[in-house]
Amino acid sequence: MEYYNKVIESVGVRYMRGNNFKVERPITVTDYIEPDNTVILLHQGVLKFGEEQEVVNEGEILFIPAGRASRVTFGPATKRGEANNDTFVENKKKHLQSISFKDIKKVEEDCVTLVTFEAKVFDVVNFFNSLGIPPFIIRFNDRLASIIEDVVKESEQNTPGKERVIKLHTELLVVELVRHILKNRLFVEEMSTNSTYFKDPRLIDMFNYIKKNIGGDLSNKVLAKVANVSEDYVGQYFKMLTGINPQDYIEYQRMEAAVDLLRTTKKSIRDIGKEVGYKDTAYFCRRFKMMYGLPAGKMRRRESLINVQG
Repeated sequence: MEYYNKVIESVGVRYMRGNNFKVERPITVTDYIEPDNTVILLHQGVLKFGEEQEVVNEGEILFIPAGRASRVTFGPATKRGEANNDTFVENKKKHLQSISFKDIKKVEEDCVTLVTFEAKVFDVVNFFNSLGIPPFIIRFNDRLASIIEDVVKESEQNTPGKERVIKLHTELLVVELVRHILKNRLFVEEMSTNSTYFKDPRLIDMFNYIKKNIGGDLSNKVLAKVANVSEDYVGQYFKMLTGINPQDYIEYQRMEAAVDLLRTTKKSIRDIGKEVGYKDTAYFCRRFKMMYGLPAGKMRRRESLINVQG
């Protein structure tokens, strides 16, 4: 149990977005994906996911880890109602209409509550993504459903302490999510074998160094000095504890930093690339598109659309 307490304590949580939606026009998103973890609570109607289109029952929750693409159907969509994620985001208002909690019981259409949140180990590694777990349904968990509702209810308020309360609710959401996984013995082996980040302080030193120097020299030679291991061994050592080689991890973190800058600043694509460690803008753009499936400029427009539409 102490092991899992350490896992939970190591995860930093940040609320991103939350809203209630009624389904105006049913749609199947063939590759639904979010850069953050997503929980979708079904109040009424139809919600399905995966290639087998597994059914989420009313009152149940679909959990999609950050960066995991899944086929998701909102409402009774037909084959003609399919679209990829980019098209869905650009036309989101046509399909999902934002509503308040007091209106949920009044509407006849299918409706859901959707919350996205960050969960990062030492503010560096996407926790649920790093476990390698697929999207899954959380069944018969009224407490978790209530917490999701409370997060969005609080976001609809304009009262003192709102941000603090949302933060507390979101942290509680993550704790209950981990408890649900453990109680139902879902992906426990993955959690045991993949949550090795905090076992060796040298690895933490490398994580922190990478985070603070994301735009600088992060070669294996530099990382070897940080961890006080040989340059020949540092790659093997890093992969042994994390499951990926250090340069792949560094590129992922650089791209995550780039996405954050696209979200929060008006800096040019060229300046963002340089800030996260890419001297060649064209190379940065190629790698960005390869990782996220769309150009950096389009990602910025996508995030703007999402923020405007709630």
